[in-house]
Amino acid sequence: MTLLIGSKAPDFETKDQNGNVVKLSDYLNKKVVLYFYPKDNTSSCTVQACNLRDNYQLLQQEGYEVLGISSDDEKSHRKFIEKYKLPFKLLADTDLHVHQLYGTWQQKQMYGRSYMGTIRTTFLINEQGIIEDIMTKIETKNHTAQFLKQLV
Repeated sequence: MTLLIGSKAPDFETKDQNGNVVKLSDYLNKKVVLYFYPKDNTSSCTVQACNLRDNYQLLQQEGYEVLGISSDDEKSHRKFIEKYKLPFKLLADTDLHVHQLYGTWQQKQMYGRSYMGTIRTTFLINEQGIIEDIMTKIETKNHTAQFLKQLV
């Protein structure tokens, strides 16, 4: 599925790091930064998560809630959150259902080898559940500034 700016963000149901059920529809009337990342505790993913952590208070002042999502399981997410003191939820998508809804599970290449994996993507979703922006060229160390600049 190819999502476009201005389209309704697909609702989903999955579990957070603590096993609690999370639905995107639970966040209606809030702005959401929904970011898909490849793997907990890898260098670029850690830099991106820490950038969002360091700017979390600013994001909340701007009315955003942050939800990170990867194919890692709840236990991996808990360890990642504890190690880096992340103040937002990480969602487990081990069956790739949410990735498929958002088109973020795609063929990738590294060192001449093809494989399926997460395409690092951030969706900015408004209070009505409409996608305001889709970012695929992520500057992990400067991610928050990347999208807040676009909204000003």
